[in-house]
Amino acid sequence: MAEIKKLGIITSGGDCGGLNAVIAGVARTALNFNIEACLIPNGYAGLYNLIDLEPLTLDSHKVDRIHSSVAGSEAGHSRVKISKIKDENKYDKIQAGLTKHKIDGLIIAGGDDTGSVVVDLIEHGIKCNHVPKTMDLDLQTYSVGGDSTINRISTFTHELWTTGITHNRALVIEVFGRYSGHTALRGGLGADADCILIPEIEVDYDVLYEHFKKTYIRRLKASDVKGSTYIIVAAEGLKNKDGKLFTDETSTDSFGHQRLTGVGQYIRRQLEHKMKDDSDWDVVLSEEGIFVEGLYTRPEIREAQLGHLVRTGYTSAYDVTFGKKAGAAAAMLMMNGINGVTVVGVEADDVTYMETRDAIKQRNVELEEVSLYENMGVCFGRVPLPYQPNFKLQDGKIHRYM
Repeated sequence: MAEIKKLGIITSGGDCGGLNAVIAGVARTALNFNIEACLIPNGYAGLYNLIDLEPLTLDSHKVDRIHSSVAGSEAGHSRVKISKIKDENKYDKIQAGLTKHKIDGLIIAGGDDTGSVVVDLIEHGIKCNHVPKTMDLDLQTYSVGGDSTINRISTFTHELWTTGITHNRALVIEVFGRYSGHTALRGGLGADADCILIPEIEVDYDVLYEHFKKTYIRRLKASDVKGSTYIIVAAEGLKNKDGKLFTDETSTDSFGHQRLTGVGQYIRRQLEHKMKDDSDWDVVLSEEGIFVEGLYTRPEIREAQLGHLVRTGYTSAYDVTFGKKAGAAAAMLMMNGINGVTVVGVEADDVTYMETRDAIKQRNVELEEVSLYENMGVCFGRVPLPYQPNFKLQDGKIHRYM
């Protein structure tokens, strides 16, 4: 085994479920091997200023107080890109901080931005292992926090259905996910959403409108109390008709990202514009006895941003388990002289990993699978395509990763 006496733990990027499980997994494994573990606070900002800080040593008592089922991170976060720090001695300063506190290697949990800094640190001679963490699920590996986020999206979307059906409203629910549609897809499916809009598919608003109109009217006519609703889950990374993202252009983080926001409002306005010029609504609402001239002539559409709610609260049991396993695996890889890698997973006695620069490449939704859900009547803002399955008999080891 490599001569490792002390590990530093960093969590970075966006918060989510499972991070505390990673911390616990690293710390408990280190303690079991009589290796010291410590928390470096506030992500890469803390790492840069480590020489002036006192990291928190994690003994058994302190680890007992870290609750793996709680989202967020006991270590704190910051969005800092080391290479952009205007200090030509920044890497020497980081190394001096590690040397001062006798830290032999870093276990860093984070997504693609965090992982890009891991690659940068490795290239400057700093020993790191990466635990994949992003609620966006857009890395090449499963990422801790993904399952928790999907469950939160599903729960909130399902609960919002009650206000939709009560007020006969259609709802556009905007969710995190950056430039991929994984969380919108899985969260929307989990909540029985009528429509799921993802960045991987360009939205045809005529198709969306016809699906909305048909579904809404069918429910209205079938209801004993004239109630109807229509639920759209939309990924924040959708683009408008000109191919541009919906962003808040007033601020940019150190990784160059503008905050994505506004897609829900855009979708609502597209549907409202089409409804306004559609006289079929006058006929249908009049036949159902709910048309009121000048006051109630079209169904109302509201948008809702789940925002940071999907990062908060509880961690799913899946993410607790994965977080602990991945944290333990990252520590054991370091102890065995393997660093500069991203943990893929643990199955039985197999600990799998890959180069971090390969792990952080963006992964998008596989559109072949989308057709399966279109065959079930879910709208994805396009003319549905037939699902064409390839039937395969499983041969060999069964992989259990999400």
